[in-house]
Amino acid sequence: MRPSIPMCFALAVAGLLLSAAPARAERIKDLAQVAGVRGNPLVGYGLVVGLDGSGDRTSQTPFTVQSLKTMLDQLGVTIPPGVNPQLKNVAAVAIQAELPAFAKPGQPIDVTVSSIGNAGSLRGGSLLMAPLRGADGQIYAIAQGTLVVSGLGAAGRDGSRISVNAPNGGSIPNGAIVERAVANAASNGLVTLNLHESDFTTAARIVSAIDDAFGNGRAHAVDGVTIEVTPPAGDRIAFLAQLETLDVNPGAAAAKVIVNARTGTVVMGGQVTVLPAAVSHGSLTVSITENAQVSQPNEFGRGNTVVTPQSTVETHQDGGRMFLFAGGTSLEAIVRAVNAVGAAPGDIVAILEALKRAGALRAELEVI
Repeated sequence: MRPSIPMCFALAVAGLLLSAAPARAERIKDLAQVAGVRGNPLVGYGLVVGLDGSGDRTSQTPFTVQSLKTMLDQLGVTIPPGVNPQLKNVAAVAIQAELPAFAKPGQPIDVTVSSIGNAGSLRGGSLLMAPLRGADGQIYAIAQGTLVVSGLGAAGRDGSRISVNAPNGGSIPNGAIVERAVANAASNGLVTLNLHESDFTTAARIVSAIDDAFGNGRAHAVDGVTIEVTPPAGDRIAFLAQLETLDVNPGAAAAKVIVNARTGTVVMGGQVTVLPAAVSHGSLTVSITENAQVSQPNEFGRGNTVVTPQSTVETHQDGGRMFLFAGGTSLEAIVRAVNAVGAAPGDIVAILEALKRAGALRAELEVI
């Protein structure tokens, strides 16, 4: 029976064999983005209240009490000096959100809330009004609302505990209101496209597609990522809408082999080839067995019982088979050859590394 290649390797290669087919045209929208059109991360700090006894243990998280005192003081409630409330239903949280491009004041955005103290669960809690700031320190949104928590946790009095997912984090759909819009970057009248991945071939083909659609000299590539386009006079939005729907055949990806050293997963690109090389694959198994032999004197003798250790060492080597790669061998032939010897994930990594060191692997080898 012919040995089969590991499932993780087979699945990874099968997908890439399909991707090795002739490239289909893709929209410019899927290959690049207009410079300046992006989201902006927001972050904030707040308090979640209304928890069922699963809040922060205030003796270990004094900042929760400090935050509550500050909030109550702003609301006109003064806690006498020296009094530290022992809270169980309040948790300090970090709030994250992304401000979409062109977001306007009054629009809602989603927020994610995560405990930063020792709260056991945020289920059933409500976030009190909290500002969300950008990288410049300005407030761009205000968050508030009831949390949606997908995790579940339960604990017993003896310290035993069970947890499903992460109950100390949740989200609030439409939980923040935009208060300030982000100014768009100046464009000098040009539209700048930035490719998601640097590729000179793809950049040149995008320039050709734009010139074919809007006239020669309309676009030029600055480098392998940036393309500058001069829009025609008229409606700029209509031009961008037509521009992003143009079809382009992207350049073929670079030949690369990705190896996950932890899981043994190997992914090869469709452009991977090897130079003429011979590879021998085999495994040596060493088995050591320890047996204790008991030597006991006869009943009239004066000797002592002695235990003598006896070791048995056996070696077994599977048939070391050799396979030959011809020049320009394709990915399909590589897979077939490695499959023929039944290489395990670790063996596959060793074979690829050896081919790379020998200069026979015509691809970049990346270990993650």
